[in-house]
Amino acid sequence: MSLKGFSAPWHLGSLRQWHWISSAVCLVGMLLFSVTGITLNNAAIIPAVPVITSIEAVLPQQILDDIELPNADKAPLNVELRSWLESELNIYIAGSVRGEWSDEDVYVALPRPGGDAWLSLDLTSGDILYERTARGWVAYLNDLHKGRDTGAAWSWFIDVFAIACVVFCVSGLLLLQRHAASRPSTWPMVGLGLVIPLILIILFVH
Repeated sequence: MSLKGFSAPWHLGSLRQWHWISSAVCLVGMLLFSVTGITLNNAAIIPAVPVITSIEAVLPQQILDDIELPNADKAPLNVELRSWLESELNIYIAGSVRGEWSDEDVYVALPRPGGDAWLSLDLTSGDILYERTARGWVAYLNDLHKGRDTGAAWSWFIDVFAIACVVFCVSGLLLLQRHAASRPSTWPMVGLGLVIPLILIILFVH
């Protein structure tokens, strides 16, 4: 038996393996991105009622006195201040988040998927103003789709997911090429997938 007889089935089996593994890895992500593609495309007709939470408080004088103005205009809050905010007001601010400092106050922007938040601290009086806006689960999932304010880990996930989708598509295309001879409609259908969006772009996208 020739080597060719061994290589073709092995190659076909490898393609199928790459295809089903990549499809399994991409399944949930593709469903998520497909559904949120619809919700993003129809965002204007999907109702959303923002829920705004406001907190006003006064920082204890001891903690306020321990705050030192940083040398830079943007710098993180100190550990003691962040710990007090989390334990007393249930406001978590990561150590990597930098506030905008001046001689009078510090302002911290806290953007997040599906909403927004900010905190302001008066460095003289210790007055704290905090506001959080939540726009609901649809907005949250839409921001995951866009990678908006989701952090580095989710950004890496999107990149890895995109690579897995490329593997899924390319292995599927090679499998289509393998079986095209016995399925005459294969390439016309593939061609439609190219021609339809191309026509829409040329005629309707300005």
